[in-house]
Amino acid sequence: QVQLVESGGGLVQAGGSLRLSCAASGRTFSSHAMGWFRQAPGKERELVAAISRSGVGTYHTDSVKGRFTISRDNAKNTMYLQMNTLKPEDTAVYYCAAKFSGTSSTYYIIPGSYPYWGQGTQVTVSS
Repeated sequence: QVQLVESGGGLVQAGGSLRLSCAASGRTFSSHAMGWFRQAPGKERELVAAISRSGVGTYHTDSVKGRFTISRDNAKNTMYLQMNTLKPEDTAVYYCAAKFSGTSSTYYIIPGSYPYWGQGTQVTVSS
């Protein structure tokens, strides 16, 4: 069982930056691939970025490439999402998710493949 807690959301003007954190409980964080997802009102939950259990493998969806960066610190049981040059269309509730992974470089992009989810943190970008 993995428990996840997101933090770092808030209200920011367009062009600004935020860094989200996802703190995980337990000693098995380094055995889990992780992902950041977001859900805007009236829309489906979508992948933002994913990272392998070692951090070697990463994926960023096209709409955030060059602006967002996913990373993790296994010694701190924490994953991060650095968000720069934020746009109003980035407004959403952001969730982190975890999935046990048997390989060090594999990341997962399908929401349904993640069994563990945090409660979400709101990110609002004003124009």
